[in-house]
Amino acid sequence: MANYPRIAGWGKALPQRILANSELELLVDTSDEWIQKRTGIKERRIASPGDTPATLATEAGKAALKVAGVSPCELDLIIAAVTIPDKIIPACAFLVQHAIGAERAGAFDINAACSGFVYGLAVASQFISSGTYKNILVVGSEVLSRSVNWQDRSTCILFGDAAGAVLVQASDEPCGPKAIVLGSDGGNGNAITLDGPGSSFNEGQSDNCNYITMDGQEVYRFAINALVSSTRKAVDEAGLTIDDIDLFIPHQANERIIHAATKTLGISPDKVFINVHSYGNTSAASIPVALCEALEQGRIHDGDIVAMTGVGGGLSWATMVYQW
Repeated sequence: MANYPRIAGWGKALPQRILANSELELLVDTSDEWIQKRTGIKERRIASPGDTPATLATEAGKAALKVAGVSPCELDLIIAAVTIPDKIIPACAFLVQHAIGAERAGAFDINAACSGFVYGLAVASQFISSGTYKNILVVGSEVLSRSVNWQDRSTCILFGDAAGAVLVQASDEPCGPKAIVLGSDGGNGNAITLDGPGSSFNEGQSDNCNYITMDGQEVYRFAINALVSSTRKAVDEAGLTIDDIDLFIPHQANERIIHAATKTLGISPDKVFINVHSYGNTSAASIPVALCEALEQGRIHDGDIVAMTGVGGGLSWATMVYQW
């Protein structure tokens, strides 16, 4: 039996509360027009008191299992891509494992920020291809709103909360990753930071330890360059051309970044999936939520070549060219 990594199920979870740009006008010196012009974002979802990365991931994971027709007891592994988990211990993936009832599944978290889902999907694909496992749940889940300084105009307009999940399953049909490109640049990691309860945080050296901080101009330049270079490398390694890409699903951080990168790559706008206007930047949840909605809208068909590209804190980047 062949072991091709097939995405057999998908699901998403979105908090009910919608925070529109007009509400942000009451918090900081900004406007709906300015936010849309600079980012393309119109609104974002904000977690309710009962929402956590684990609860959202559980909801998205259950939806993915339902689409795939796989029961929790059939899961071999759960990989949770999450930047700010519910707790340091236990990891988010373990909370999801228990909540779903996946009694025989291993579990672990990945933190590659906005690139995390593609990192997780890459790891899952290797476990499937090697024959080690048959059913793996990969989840990207974030509740970033609780680490946003709502008085910082440069960051509070950007982020939202969500979760997306896929069930990766061994298949006889040729499909799965045709190329994977992962990258990092820790030397410039201070471009996006969030201090937390690690050993350096306990030294009390940071004045902004509870909030996300970002060098917007540096991140903007990095994101465009990383999206372009990693996509080109992945497409080349897959033995394809940009024209062979049927759908491009980039990390939904900023519409200007997406347009600049896809224009440089020469990707037709009708081949680019964008939903940042509705959800803002949901970090590791960004790509799986977009993938789920692309499938719901009928924009992906059997045999299609899909490129998924994430860039984010770390600094990190990850691109997968995937044959559906």
